Amino acid sequence: MSSTEVMVSRARRIATVARSVRLVPTRPAASRPGAPLPGATRPSASRPSAALPLSALLASALVLTACGGGVHGTPGGSGVRDPYFPKAGNGGYDVTHYGLRLAYDPGAHHLTGAATLTARATKDLSAFNLDLLGMEVEQITVDGETARWNRAGQELTVRPREDLDRDETFRVTVRYAGAPETVTDPDGSREGWLRTTDGALALGEPTGSMAWFPGNHHPSDKAAYDLTVTVPEGLRAVSNGELRSETTARGRTTSTWHMARPMASYLATVAIGRFTVSRSGAGSLPVYTAVDPAEAAASRPVLGRLPEVLRWAEKRFGPYPFSSTGAIVDSAASVGYALETQSRPVFPGAPDITLLVHEIAHQWYGDSVSPESWRDMWLNEGFATYAEWLWEEDHGGDSAQEMFDALYSGEHFDSEEAGEEIWEFPPADPPSAARISDPPVYWRGAMVLQKVRQTVGDDRFFSILRGWAAEYRYGNADTADFTAFAEEQAPGDDLAGVWEEWLYGEGKPEQP
Repeated sequence: MSSTEVMVSRARRIATVARSVRLVPTRPAASRPGAPLPGATRPSASRPSAALPLSALLASALVLTACGGGVHGTPGGSGVRDPYFPKAGNGGYDVTHYGLRLAYDPGAHHLTGAATLTARATKDLSAFNLDLLGMEVEQITVDGETARWNRAGQELTVRPREDLDRDETFRVTVRYAGAPETVTDPDGSREGWLRTTDGALALGEPTGSMAWFPGNHHPSDKAAYDLTVTVPEGLRAVSNGELRSETTARGRTTSTWHMARPMASYLATVAIGRFTVSRSGAGSLPVYTAVDPAEAAASRPVLGRLPEVLRWAEKRFGPYPFSSTGAIVDSAASVGYALETQSRPVFPGAPDITLLVHEIAHQWYGDSVSPESWRDMWLNEGFATYAEWLWEEDHGGDSAQEMFDALYSGEHFDSEEAGEEIWEFPPADPPSAARISDPPVYWRGAMVLQKVRQTVGDDRFFSILRGWAAEYRYGNADTADFTAFAEEQAPGDDLAGVWEEWLYGEGKPEQP
């Protein structure tokens, strides 16, 4: 997202919706709640189940669903204890691939999905959790065998027939359908499945992707993706990566997209609508842009500079990390923000050049190198904001130092109040989930990088920028990783004061 969009805070947090636990049978023949797992002993004729109190039956069903008999493993965690979104993600396994097959009818606002996750158990598992908000689950299988499940809020707990051993690779398929939800975050911004005038737009930062597919929805678990999306003829479905096929038959158009490089779930997108598509190249890199016709004329001059922006970014940040690029420009003013969806950023209207630079810079900082937790958001937004400053510096505008000075003095802003907002908390430690996208994360995060540049000099600084993107390419990193990396790259320079005063310090530091 662009720093120009954060003057109205757009931190995002899923509100957990309380739901009753619903037990689902292993197979249709055992259709009542609490049907025993395969191999479990049914009540004998001398002790009919009807004689048991209802509370006992429910307790027994829950035990069977969550634990089963002869268990040597333990259930996976229902979250990864993110400091701001503790229920996001799940413990006990690592997803390596998502295969998503979706069909959407915009008129009925109905989504049908089959999500197949390939994962590796990181410990012995008797059960594991997926994140899914809303939707009706119809069937779950694990390695082809029907599995039991229950639901509580965003937690979809799956109990496979056989326990999973540590390091075992398994495949879970969830079939689901319903009206996908739009999620409103504490600051009023919207994500999840967003309806547009001619289709829909799926956006996920930080946890809205769980509104349209089940998964391990935390940036620390990245995976490859294949998405097949079917929509009414006349519409298109655009997603991340490369378009492998697009066919129309019987009044429906099906598109298949492939993202080979690891991607955090919040960076996955699907845009459905009437788009003007352009295919071109930036050197050997395929460029695919999809633009709502209403935005085509306004978007054309800026999108035409995409190859230029990529060439510049590669000089500053190193080789582009993905095998294709492009953009999605929808007519969705109510969304209110752009997002750095992997390989193909989404814009809710025609972008300007600064916004394009910001979202392209995220392909290195945020997409390829992803945050270990949402506390590390400044590693995304501070870096992309600093990229804006570098673009201006390299194209006849203010230098990064001039931008730093204007922010420090307050002259950059129209009001004193706006100028003070960047000092409300340190960029590496937002006070709550509602503030992980506030101005200090963007502006003061970029100021941290300028202080590093002042301390180590240009040669070492730009070596750090490129080296950081290379060292953690396709992985995750946190703030401690960055500070350690910078110190290793500049052993003769003392960066302790930068970290203490600018990265973690409260209030406005004194300017030497």
